[in-house]
Amino acid sequence: MKQYIITVDGGTTNTRCILWDENRRRIAQENRPVGVRNTAIDGNNRKLKQAVKECLDALVEKNGLGYGDIHRIIASGMITSDVGIVVVPHLTAPAGLEELAAATVAIELPEICPVPIYFIPGIKNSDGPFSFENIETMDIMRGEEVESIAVMEQFKSGRPLLLVLPGSHNKFVSVDAEGKMTGCLTSISGELLASITNDTIIAKSVGKQFVEEETYDREWLLKGYDNAKRTGLGRTCFTARILQLFYEDAPPKIANFVLGAALQGDVTAVLHSDALKVSPDTTVVVGGKNPLRQAIVDILEHEGYFARIETYVPEEGISLSALGAYLIAEKNGIL
Repeated sequence: MKQYIITVDGGTTNTRCILWDENRRRIAQENRPVGVRNTAIDGNNRKLKQAVKECLDALVEKNGLGYGDIHRIIASGMITSDVGIVVVPHLTAPAGLEELAAATVAIELPEICPVPIYFIPGIKNSDGPFSFENIETMDIMRGEEVESIAVMEQFKSGRPLLLVLPGSHNKFVSVDAEGKMTGCLTSISGELLASITNDTIIAKSVGKQFVEEETYDREWLLKGYDNAKRTGLGRTCFTARILQLFYEDAPPKIANFVLGAALQGDVTAVLHSDALKVSPDTTVVVGGKNPLRQAIVDILEHEGYFARIETYVPEEGISLSALGAYLIAEKNGIL
């Protein structure tokens, strides 16, 4: 008799559940446009619980299964936060696969499903205490630690790593030679780029369009990066308007210029923040999708601090968070 696994990825705006067989083969997926944002707005987690229940029930019913066929349900992400379903305290770095597996907790939630759900905790940089003098050492993650485990599975080099996980919040995760995550750093550059592109005077200059793979322009990206390094993000964004008015009325090129400017502060943070432990010998692994993945690679190569920069491209249709959760569950021995 087959035994199936379901992984639950609970994010800010979406909930995703994936059904796997015992050979780590993805069978089906269910999504709902509900996340911890709804809990924060509503003041309760009823919508989030209902979304998880709907996804789980749909995976079971649509695939001709019963809950008796489900060996384990494993959840990660913001679903373990104070605006999630249950609060699972952060682990404190350094932490890796073994620590996450050991800290995974099973909780009965009969209002959602008749099978216990195993929740994977997030990771925080430090226990404190904190002051203005040391607050830059602190950061947190819920979900990215699981994605990091999936990436680290492919890069067992025995060398320190810096994992780059792009998104609306870009996350940078430092990993030591033993495979322990030693810290993370978060930037809202993705949100800033979205606001600049859609909600400022620069919207006309970029045609309210983000850079696409076919419009990616390394030269203009690096011009924006260098300009922001010299004069700052605010000035560089207005320079984008000046460029469009007086030099090059080409919104795709201007969008590349603005993208480079938006990413510049992230590089400054990585190189100077106390939240991460990196050196020129650190191997950088950049995940995400193009063109953002390529943009980050080109910027880091242009900056010249890191000697080795690689990319991580997952198999088609494979969720990093789901794969990481699966690996943690295997290590825990619950599979």
